[in-house]
Amino acid sequence: METRPAPGTPMIFQWRKWDGSPHWRHECVYLGADEWGDWVGQPVGWHSVRPGAEFHAEAPNVTLVPPSADHALTVNRAHPIGMRIYIDLGWDVRWSPNDPLLATGIDMDLDVIRLEKERDPAEGPNGTWVDDRDEWAEHSVRYGYPADVMTHLEALTLDLEERVRDLVAPFDDATADAWLDRLETLRLDRPRLDG
Repeated sequence: METRPAPGTPMIFQWRKWDGSPHWRHECVYLGADEWGDWVGQPVGWHSVRPGAEFHAEAPNVTLVPPSADHALTVNRAHPIGMRIYIDLGWDVRWSPNDPLLATGIDMDLDVIRLEKERDPAEGPNGTWVDDRDEWAEHSVRYGYPADVMTHLEALTLDLEERVRDLVAPFDDATADAWLDRLETLRLDRPRLDG
């Protein structure tokens, strides 16, 4: 069994691209585990950065790191544009064997998104959809994604989209809300983990 930090411990979730180049780096806190995997949280104001972009969390969110190692599910509470679910399709999403305060993964472009509220169609889609198919197509050529990886992730993306639409656990509200409640009970100072 891999070592996990104690619940309430600040940590980092570091994404990279297939070629090893850095991608999103999120300041998080370890919350605990359930039957679905490990959960980390990001309180309002905590930092996320990647080359050329950064933001501070506008809403509390929790991320599930499942044992399948092929995606990460992020669920927001009261997000300004109503983004409830954002699933990053990934590869080798796991805890670092050398650092219990680090989770890592390879971002594989495709995302499954669910908005809770309607927005102007000029601003983009509503409901539940798969995002970044164009980036997936471009990067599959640029990085030379293996055929078996592509086949697995394309099938998984469609499966996740259907389960999100049907609110099947852990994509239902109750599962993530319990972890969001736990996150909001913690009294945390934002860590300085930008290094």
